[in-house]
Amino acid sequence: MAGLVPYLYLPGTAREALTFYQGVFGGELQLHTYKQFQREDGPGEAIAHGELGGGPVQLFASDAAEGEPTLSMAGMHFSLLGTADAATLRIWFEQLSEGGTVMDPLQVRPWGDSDGQVVDRFGVHWLIGFQD
Repeated sequence: MAGLVPYLYLPGTAREALTFYQGVFGGELQLHTYKQFQREDGPGEAIAHGELGGGPVQLFASDAAEGEPTLSMAGMHFSLLGTADAATLRIWFEQLSEGGTVMDPLQVRPWGDSDGQVVDRFGVHWLIGFQD
């Protein structure tokens, strides 16, 4: 593992979220349950640690145990500026928008580049853009 890897604590949706992100970005998905980690602070089938890697986006996530805070994003977003070709970034924007909220449509800006922002169905805020 190299570099910064976001780790999301989700309210029982880690399996669904990581599977969704794998569908969007590709890569390899590993999921480990509370039972496998011998944790007793949540349901056995809950995700104690999940990892999406081997693709353009690497993420960790788990289901928060009872009483632990869950993901809340304010004053930040995950930036995917120029991380793939324009066609791929357009597809990612569309897929992340499904069930989410487009905050700023993907569009050409006055300076000539394209970008847009979306909050996906799991509450993750994404900035996606590319040079035209």
